Amino acid sequence: MSSGQNAYYIGVDVGTGSARAALVKQDGTLVASSTVETQTWRDPQDHRIFEQSTTDIWNAISKTVKAVLADAKVSPLDVKGLGFDATCSLAVSDFDMNPITVTKGDQLGQVGERNIVLWADHRAEEEAELINSTGNVVLDYVGGVMSVSDDFSWADATFLQLEMEIPKTLWLKRRMKPELFARCQFFDLPDFLTYRATGNNLRSTCSLTCKCSYVPNSGWQPDFFHKIGLGEFVENNYRQLGGVDGQVATAGLPVGKGLSKQAAEDLGLLEGTPVGSAVIDAYAGWLGTIAARYKEGDKLSEYVPNLDESRHRLAACAGTSTCHIVQSPEGVFVNGVWGPYKDPVFPGWWMNEGGQSSTGQLIDFMIKTHPAYPKLTELAEQQQVSIHNVLHDELEKLRKENGAESFTELTKDMHFYPDLHGNRSPIADPRMRGSIVGLTLDDGLGDLARKFNLTLEGIALQTRHIVDEMNAKGHAIQSIYMSGGQAKNIPLMQLFADTCNMPVVLPASSSAAVVLGAAMLGRFAAELQSGSHHHQTDSQTQSEARWKIMVDMTPPGTLIAPAASKKEKRLLEAKYKIFRESIEIQRRWRKEIDDASK
Repeated sequence: MSSGQNAYYIGVDVGTGSARAALVKQDGTLVASSTVETQTWRDPQDHRIFEQSTTDIWNAISKTVKAVLADAKVSPLDVKGLGFDATCSLAVSDFDMNPITVTKGDQLGQVGERNIVLWADHRAEEEAELINSTGNVVLDYVGGVMSVSDDFSWADATFLQLEMEIPKTLWLKRRMKPELFARCQFFDLPDFLTYRATGNNLRSTCSLTCKCSYVPNSGWQPDFFHKIGLGEFVENNYRQLGGVDGQVATAGLPVGKGLSKQAAEDLGLLEGTPVGSAVIDAYAGWLGTIAARYKEGDKLSEYVPNLDESRHRLAACAGTSTCHIVQSPEGVFVNGVWGPYKDPVFPGWWMNEGGQSSTGQLIDFMIKTHPAYPKLTELAEQQQVSIHNVLHDELEKLRKENGAESFTELTKDMHFYPDLHGNRSPIADPRMRGSIVGLTLDDGLGDLARKFNLTLEGIALQTRHIVDEMNAKGHAIQSIYMSGGQAKNIPLMQLFADTCNMPVVLPASSSAAVVLGAAMLGRFAAELQSGSHHHQTDSQTQSEARWKIMVDMTPPGTLIAPAASKKEKRLLEAKYKIFRESIEIQRRWRKEIDDASK
């Protein structure tokens, strides 16, 4: 390991619409950042189709990496390691790394640019339904869909598998010529990026376990692949999927001999620069936030967290939707929550992943579809502030006019259930829909402000529902560590703290946490490759070394403590009880209507 001021690490984050690189110092200081947009192809005849290109993405990565080196005037000699994260999208190549077309039609299976089935692509609905109907053990690790509810059907469960890679792979198998399918390799995108960077086919535990139906402690399941029609994977010893004979890597382990000659030329770095085993983007967000120390007011807490503390910290990456990730020393099964996944980041540790399908998107929808939205935007322009500031001021005015102690009291007679896009966690029911109780004949700015607060409240109440279910099944969550755009919404963050009755820690930079997590993978690979922590050391030593890197590189966050008055606590408890009851009422009503429709 290079330990002076001249040690830098590069993190690369490939999101849905862009690739971003960040140059990071050993203490986690972000020195330079660059983003390049990537292309997504749609099918005008099929709204389910979203496709991308690894060639396009790699070109974007190359531009961003060269840009951060140029901006910071840093020599490639000083870049000691490189890490990747990406969306959980299916990338397809042949065994010579040539991209294979995934677009339906006569070019399917031929060498061509469009070789990624994006995570948002829902073409494989029939294949997902088939997989869910098997009742195989692999389903135990995607939220226990077999025991969701009495009126649950396998068709309802489809969304639990649509983000996974095996349904997409099966869709390709069913439509591709056998001889063309046989020459394909199938990757979760993070693993393809380390393959492209190093030429080494080593797969990550994160991608295989979380998205490819690789079962903890037992690996690939031959009966599962035979049953769904992918028996050739078993016959060829999973050569097309990787992970052969248990050869998988936890996060940040060195891949191959580092950057290949070609990749080094593409990126403007040195051949042999260590490359860490990759993770899915949400897990990079976990890496980049969960080890933070925190400030209360202006004072930095003296407490330095240890690895065991991680099991008490829930990472919530909140943007358009929200992903909740927690780590535990033992596997914990929670209905409607993916996992438990073993070893995705730390050897010997398990992780669960919950989620809300629409949060930031929901806030935007509730604001923009209200009749008073034009008035809101007009006022924001006049005052030269954000629309959220205008809404907050309007709520404060209404609170005073109504003699209410809090915004919660102001909207105490209104109740909102927020699953306009179905429920992912913790009830795993895509048929759930939103509802509002307490409507009046009011379409003015005050009504919009109330519904804005009610939306934040609904998201917070559902967050508590997810935390409560996780803890009821065996987790020990005591705090929430935020990243993503919603971390800038301080009233929402305070509402999280008050509703969940636990501290919320905001990152130093809400937008940098994910790419910082990727850079940490580069540092871990560099330290292992250089012998600071020998590659064959026991998992506990490896884990402690990885945790120390996370603590070293994570800037201090800001703690928001619960601050509700006794009265507001009572109101939030009552609202939470009503929130939970509304789920049962909706399901009962649905069953009554379904029965009446037969």
